[in-house]
Amino acid sequence: MRFMADPLSVFFLAVIGLVSVPSLVYSAGYLHGQFTRRRLILLHSLTGIFMFSMAAVVTSADIIAFLLAWEIMSLVSFFLVLFEHEHEQSVQAGLIYVIMTHAGTALLIAAFMLMYRYSHGFDFASIGVACASMPQDVRNLVFIFLLSGFGTKAGIVPLHIWLPYAHPQAPSHISSVMSGVMIKTAIYGMIRFIIVLLGVTEAWWGNLVLVLAAISCLVGVIYALMEHDIKKLLAYHSVENIGIILLGVGACMLLLTMGQTYCALLALIAGLYHLVNHAAFKGLLFLGAGAVYKATGTRDMEKMGGLIRNMPWTGALFLLGAMAISALPPLNGFVSEWLTLQSLFLGAMHASSGGYKLFLGIMAAALAFTSGLAAACFVKAFGITFLAQPRSPQARDAKEVSLSMRAGMALLAVPVVMLGLGAAWVVKALTGVAGNVLSLDTAGVSFGPNALILAPASGSQTYLSTPLIFAGLAVFGAGVVFYYRRINKRAVRMFKTWDCGYYRLSARNEYTATAFSKPFRVAFAFLLQPYRRTHKIWESFYQVRSFKYETHTTPVFKKYFYDPLLQLIFSAAGFMRRIQPGSIHLYIGYIFATVVLLIALMRKF
Repeated sequence: MRFMADPLSVFFLAVIGLVSVPSLVYSAGYLHGQFTRRRLILLHSLTGIFMFSMAAVVTSADIIAFLLAWEIMSLVSFFLVLFEHEHEQSVQAGLIYVIMTHAGTALLIAAFMLMYRYSHGFDFASIGVACASMPQDVRNLVFIFLLSGFGTKAGIVPLHIWLPYAHPQAPSHISSVMSGVMIKTAIYGMIRFIIVLLGVTEAWWGNLVLVLAAISCLVGVIYALMEHDIKKLLAYHSVENIGIILLGVGACMLLLTMGQTYCALLALIAGLYHLVNHAAFKGLLFLGAGAVYKATGTRDMEKMGGLIRNMPWTGALFLLGAMAISALPPLNGFVSEWLTLQSLFLGAMHASSGGYKLFLGIMAAALAFTSGLAAACFVKAFGITFLAQPRSPQARDAKEVSLSMRAGMALLAVPVVMLGLGAAWVVKALTGVAGNVLSLDTAGVSFGPNALILAPASGSQTYLSTPLIFAGLAVFGAGVVFYYRRINKRAVRMFKTWDCGYYRLSARNEYTATAFSKPFRVAFAFLLQPYRRTHKIWESFYQVRSFKYETHTTPVFKKYFYDPLLQLIFSAAGFMRRIQPGSIHLYIGYIFATVVLLIALMRKF
């Protein structure tokens, strides 16, 4: 087995460390008093193996080492999802996850076997040489296997079914690592095996990745808007952000086939930038959700509210992550999404055909629409969870979490800010990584002196200077402090909240998560297929004693894709049971018929 440390591997190692270290700090307080000593030792051991296996995945230099590390990572993450096995939901989530991840692994093995047929070696170097002379139809088949196998782990639609189940059930610091890092190893696999080794030779490869990316963006954020479980909401946003990352990767693949190598470079930089950005702000949000769960004992946002009063540090850090994932400047999510939009527009400008111009424009519109929906979703997530009045005794009695948990969140809050403010330096660093992937000489590539190009122009370019950003923020902050300390010295006056005419405002009158998402549920009814259930109990002919109202959305992919597939599998299993009656004579007959068939095939071929 061979291992390596090229720029792409080092970049992913840095991302693994960026999320893993704060999560370990956070776990000291999160796990306190939750499990027995023996179970804590087991959990920490599994966590350590999990992190080392991810590092082995991104540093492997041959197929055997890669598959071994990949399988260890998959199995250990399965054990972590299943760690609280006393809950039925954890068992169900673990079962769905282990089935999907091994289905993806089977597809990867099929791709690797086809590669080995031409390379006669397992190391990446010999595979890269052999892929250059591989027939195009075989290359297309390998691409489909690789995209499906890695797409299952990444959670792209429609292979995302496991992700909303598995991420919420794992301990919160593990959810942070799984969403922030583990699913990104699939992006590493796509870049390493498709772009670097296989080589992008067909335009439809990039088109397919872009279409799947746009669908993942929109489906992920729409389903997130409907969720009341705060961790499940974040899990669906992982689907959305994987889609945003793949918009950059897919645009890179398409632009390579169009001969626009430096536009492809920018697209890959944007994809890698959003990858590290998502690791930072999604890790922070999952740790914040874990802090809320630790303080209240529930993940249902409808039972929260008013937490900002008792948990100011958690609320402020969660708000920072919510602003970043909503792509608000000057935080990191804005920069990478802006770069992705810029790469799509540049690709459209340089496209030779009107069809590609329109197609890339539609991809850019899908990204912009996704960003708007994400902002709406996190207005709901933060507002319903932290603002207004408590909706339950648990929310009313919640206390701020321990110092180690706040420290873990703060360690991830720092890169959320710095990756945005230091965008120019980050882009320069990622230029070397992306140039190494595409085998481009980036010595002459310039993004301006300490600046990030914001808009291309024929005669000049518009820059956003990082030093000026810091200076502007410092001046603005000083002005705000001066205004409130020196100029605005009026005493603070407290008034009751306007109650819209109600006699007494209470938690029962508050805006709910269900009410907030109602307009979106109506607008996207074609996908969500909402339905209602009502139940009335009458006290008399004229008076209703109680009224129960439920609203749900239909899990479309489960109902129309996975349930029929499972039914087909069970039907096939029933058929196999009928041809296995337990007769040894019949089994010998099967073996004899198989041998005869194989001999006939050997004679034919």
